[in-house]
Amino acid sequence: MENQPQTHEGVGVTGGDKVASRRTLTRDAVVASICGFVVVFMVGASYAAVPFYDWFCRATGFNGTTQVATSAPSDAPLARKIAVRFDANVGPGLPWKFEPEQNEIEVRIGEVVTVFYTVTNQAARTTAGVAAYNVAPLTVGAYFQKINCFCFSEQTMGPGEKREMPVVFYVDPALAKDSENDGLNTITLSYTFYPVRDPAPKPVAAGEGDKRKGNL
Repeated sequence: MENQPQTHEGVGVTGGDKVASRRTLTRDAVVASICGFVVVFMVGASYAAVPFYDWFCRATGFNGTTQVATSAPSDAPLARKIAVRFDANVGPGLPWKFEPEQNEIEVRIGEVVTVFYTVTNQAARTTAGVAAYNVAPLTVGAYFQKINCFCFSEQTMGPGEKREMPVVFYVDPALAKDSENDGLNTITLSYTFYPVRDPAPKPVAAGEGDKRKGNL
């Protein structure tokens, strides 16, 4: 009796099944690629958001961020006067004493003024800090123009060093044209110094390599 070939229904893989399997793998790969792109985009966007937000605040005065001016206003100061108060703060971990030499002054709008803050490093080691700043009311940031300020760069202080740090500013005459500020009488300029953990070393001239430690 001859052996008859046996068939097993449902065991074999049809061409349609192979096509469907390939389509599933392709779809999964596309989905995985899209998810990976989204993750990379979100991470990149989170890093880009910080400098963009900083640029936006500086450009618009949003959140009380002051403006940077390259020169004094061309027109004469206005007769209208306004009080400017000065606030000073030090963040945790920075052993500095930081205070304004004057708590408040009265200036004419458009008048270029120079004031000083005093900083003392109370540590027995070199320390560094950088200042964050804003003005109140927050809507005045677009009109508060700084020509020169210690807040533009990192500050490094030697052990026990005391330093006067100037701020040169004016209140933009455009403020007087803003009806929302008709009743404004006082502006508060506030600074907070935060520690810099790894201050950048100062350049050392050739032949002074042995003095590098003392110049940091």
